[in-house]
Amino acid sequence: MPAERWSHQKTELSDEQFNRWRNLLEDRTGMQLSTERKTFLETSLNIRMREIGCANYDAYYEKLTSGLAGEVEWATLVDRLTVQETSFFRHPNSFELVRQHCQRLYQEQARKHIELWSVGCATGEEAYSLAMVMDDLISELPDRRYYGITATDISLPALSKAREGVYNIRKLERVEPDFSQQYFESYDRGRCRVVPRLKDRVCFAQINVLDLRQAPIRNVDVVFCQNLLIYFQSWRKQDIVTQLAERLAPGGILVLGLGEVLDWQRPDMQRLPFRDTLAFVKRPHA
Repeated sequence: MPAERWSHQKTELSDEQFNRWRNLLEDRTGMQLSTERKTFLETSLNIRMREIGCANYDAYYEKLTSGLAGEVEWATLVDRLTVQETSFFRHPNSFELVRQHCQRLYQEQARKHIELWSVGCATGEEAYSLAMVMDDLISELPDRRYYGITATDISLPALSKAREGVYNIRKLERVEPDFSQQYFESYDRGRCRVVPRLKDRVCFAQINVLDLRQAPIRNVDVVFCQNLLIYFQSWRKQDIVTQLAERLAPGGILVLGLGEVLDWQRPDMQRLPFRDTLAFVKRPHA
C-alpha cells in the first residue's frame, strides 16, 4: 500500500461534495442528512477511507457506485451512517399497548397465533423486547398460544449483531429483573446473551424501507416502528407509514414514535387512545 494513502489527513467536504454524498444517502436509504451533520459525515467517511486506504472523497464515491465491490462496501458504510442508539423497552407505554392488544386477540378472538413486525430493528433490542412481552403473555394463558416476530433493518452488520443476541450487561438497565433472569444468560465478562428459546421466535431480515412495496410481509397483527421516521422528509414519512398500514391484517395495530408523523390519516385506520403513544388500528372489513 503506498505510504501516502496511509498518511491520509482529514479534509473538509466542499459544499458540492457534501450535496453529492447527501443525495446518495437519500436516494439509497431515504434518510436526510442535515447540514448540521456535515462533520459527522466527514468523520465517518474519513474513518472508513483510512481503513481501506482510499485517497480522497471522490475516489471513495466512485468506488461505492461501481459494480459488485461497491455494493459490498456500501453495506459497510451505510451501517456507520444510519444505525442509531437503541435500547430494550425504550418506550414502555408502547410495549404495554402491544401486550394489551395481543391479550385481547388471544382471549376475546381466541387467536392461536400472532405475527409482529419490528421495522428498523437495528441491533435487535426492540425485537427482543417484543419477544419478551409476548413470551411472558402466553405463559399466563391457560392453553398453548404462539407468536412470531419479523425484524428488519437496512444494515447487514446491525442484523448480524441482532442475530447473535449478545449485549453489554449495562443494556439490561431498563429490563425488569424477572425478565433479565428469565431471558438472558451469562456469556462472558460484562456481556450477556438472549436465551435460545427467545431468539428462535425472531426472524431477522434486510429490508430497505424505500422498497416496502416489494416486501413479502402481509397480514401482520402488530407493526412496531419507532425512532426511524424522524430521519425522513415529511412526504416520505407519509408514504412509508401508508405502506406499513397496508401490510396490517384487519384489526391489527401500527405503533409509531410520538411526534414522528403529523397529519397522516387513512379511512381504514383509526387513532388508538392509549396514554403517551402514537398508534393506529386497522378497521375490520365491513
